[in-house]
Amino acid sequence: MTMTPLLRVEGLTRDFVTKKDLFGRATAKLRAVNDVSFEIAPGETLGLVGESGSGKSTTGRLVLRLDDATDGRIFFEGQEITGLRGGGLAPIRKKLQVVFQDPYSSLNPRMRVGESVGEPLSVHGVVANASERRDAVAELFRKVGLDPRFMDRFPHQFSGGQRQRIGIARAVALSPKLIVADEPITALDVSIQAQIINLFLDLQEQMGMAYLFIAHDLGMVRYLCHRVAVMLRGRIVEMGPTDQVFANPQHGYTRALISAAPIPDPDRELLRRRLPYELVPPPEGAQLAEVAPGHWVLAA
Repeated sequence: MTMTPLLRVEGLTRDFVTKKDLFGRATAKLRAVNDVSFEIAPGETLGLVGESGSGKSTTGRLVLRLDDATDGRIFFEGQEITGLRGGGLAPIRKKLQVVFQDPYSSLNPRMRVGESVGEPLSVHGVVANASERRDAVAELFRKVGLDPRFMDRFPHQFSGGQRQRIGIARAVALSPKLIVADEPITALDVSIQAQIINLFLDLQEQMGMAYLFIAHDLGMVRYLCHRVAVMLRGRIVEMGPTDQVFANPQHGYTRALISAAPIPDPDRELLRRRLPYELVPPPEGAQLAEVAPGHWVLAA
């Protein structure tokens, strides 16, 4: 029996109006996400990689229903959520959470961090009173490696890595099934990035969550993700098991992207050669083709 995917996205497309006439009618549009389809199984991590402007973050926002799709469908636990609004989305919000790129701007500077982490618990009725909420927040702080005594501090009193741990604590407060992590380590020092990645792995093992992990850092994606999808100009051009894609990239852009990743070895880095990639738009109607079990490449 085939397991139902936790998340299934079919033909997801998002257009943005870039120019209007005097009457407010759209005269020019930008297609940020173009016919994107993928699945995430329970407890799985799918890495979404590509250059800036490739549509990664927009895809994440569409999955979270923070933005509306122009076309396509989104299914979560077998239920279509594409057109849900307001109260219809409330039960989904508990199971579908986000960790943002900038840990400082994602926190209210006027709220104590304990209040920020505990707010979802109150909004969704998980705790009955302030005492229960405080106990729950203290446990969340311990879970992400922070001292509960820091709960009454404000965001500016923490380092970047500590603030991201607070953001993660808030994201896991409701025990979600899926977290969209939108470049969660980009704003952090290199020495802290590995700690946050290991925290994601520990929480996944403890809580069984799935991740849609959006990133630039191919090394971290290779370490963290079970599968990887490579995006270019709003389209997925290659997708498959992480080891397979890195060992045998099939699309020219994937090969160029991997060749551009620095190697933490001075001798090998001197020998590294970047592979050029000339952007050629795919033919009209081009679709992903399976070149090996689970390994898909956009047909040229």
